[in-house]
Amino acid sequence: MRKLWNKYVQVIAYLFWGVVTTLVNIVSFQFLSSGVHWNYQVANVTAWFLSVLVAYLTNKVWVFNSHYTTWKAFWIEISQFFFYRGLTLLIDMAFMFVGVTLLKLNTPIQELMVKIVDNVVVVVANYIFSRWLIFKDNEKIAKR
Repeated sequence: MRKLWNKYVQVIAYLFWGVVTTLVNIVSFQFLSSGVHWNYQVANVTAWFLSVLVAYLTNKVWVFNSHYTTWKAFWIEISQFFFYRGLTLLIDMAFMFVGVTLLKLNTPIQELMVKIVDNVVVVVANYIFSRWLIFKDNEKIAKR
């Protein structure tokens, strides 16, 4: 049992913190879009920024156990994290545009449903970027 846990602990941690981050994203979006009545894309980008901050901290500390030893390594890591999350923000924004603007799914509940489906795609892409491109051996990165 312990062997199985050790094999999947990173995936389990990513899924747990991914749910927390996704909730931050969806709740922030819904509050800003429906509650405060911001434009859905402005609400989407603001929710993205808040959730990326949560994601960076939780991924770094509790998922990938990333430990940088220099400021250079830290700045490279956080820059890569925001860069790749920025790529998935583009996916997110395109998904929302298609759902809300083109398909006219623009009631609060329809926007929420588009946002939930959108987040599934984004979470998978974020895991791939985080696991294989961002939180890797930072000593090698720092020596660049």
